Amino acid sequence: MKRVITASTVEAMLKQGKGIEAIPAEAILTPSARDVLAKYKGGHVRVSAAVKKADGDDLFGDPVVPDNEFKWVPGKDPKTKEEIRAFYYSPEVTRVREQMALIGQRMWQREYTDGNGGNLTVRVGDNLVLCTPTLICKGFMQADDMALIDLDGKQIAGRLKRTSEAMTHLAIMKRQPKAKACCHAHPPHATAFAVAKVRPPTCLIPEAEVFLGEIGVAEYRTPGSPANADAVGNVAVDHMAVLMINHGVITWGKDIEDAYWKMENTESYCKTVWVASMLGKELTPISGSDAKELIAIRKQLGMEDKREGLKECELCDNSDFRPGFVSHMGGQCQMPAEGSAQSLNADAEALVRAITLEIVNQLGGGSGGNR
Repeated sequence: MKRVITASTVEAMLKQGKGIEAIPAEAILTPSARDVLAKYKGGHVRVSAAVKKADGDDLFGDPVVPDNEFKWVPGKDPKTKEEIRAFYYSPEVTRVREQMALIGQRMWQREYTDGNGGNLTVRVGDNLVLCTPTLICKGFMQADDMALIDLDGKQIAGRLKRTSEAMTHLAIMKRQPKAKACCHAHPPHATAFAVAKVRPPTCLIPEAEVFLGEIGVAEYRTPGSPANADAVGNVAVDHMAVLMINHGVITWGKDIEDAYWKMENTESYCKTVWVASMLGKELTPISGSDAKELIAIRKQLGMEDKREGLKECELCDNSDFRPGFVSHMGGQCQMPAEGSAQSLNADAEALVRAITLEIVNQLGGGSGGNR
């Protein structure tokens, strides 16, 4: 007899962290169960590895911090096709693939990507990485669309071809062991900074200092090229968020949720700085001593900061940041102050012009009288 799956059964399954592959193929789904699955596939039902079935002990036990980091067993990467297939469809890897699809929807809904732009990667082994496919809108990906590649970019499994920009992600992972996931997108405000070749200032918002640190800037190289991978990979060693000149933004973290949060942090910070710079007031950073406290908090959270050894007077140096309008001559637009050299020169020119006209008039009158 075929098993009947109800909505409550599906909801309980999702709360336990199980994916839709746990539903038997021959099972009969009630209409309400199909509705729950439809919402799940559409991104309205979030599945987290940290969610457990609630009982009395869980409710009143020691509180835990959600942790979505994928922890693989070193030296145990699957080798054969059968092992790779079992690994790809395992509950743990399936949850990662589902989460990547949901993150893609969030990126698209926030207009961080357009067309088939943006890409995601998650490291799931010594030499294994899940990545999004090429030529697909991030807002409509499914878990089974993800490709499985090695750290050299060779595709190992997956029905869709991997993104060509995966090499940039892999360059970061090879250089920075803490980078277990990467998120690349084109959020408008942060990308505007990248296009304008402006490094966002530091020490303006405490949350940005703690969760982002200093935002890095990588020189332009052709997207997807080895040169771009090297340029971004080198900068990303010391920066969790990198603006790619004339391109976009790439962020990394311990898991894909963390990497995506860094993307939101970067876009929000750049937007706030942009708005603040248009208000006509000087942007005053926090003190160096306050910045040191924030870097200490950042370190407590397990995030390194290359500025840790700097002097307080060096921590919040934004001397290269020049907000405001720029004239066609390339300098800051400023009205000359009264009594300034520019104002005096204008007065002198007017006086010379008046004297010259008077001399010409007198010469012209004298010449006519002699005739």
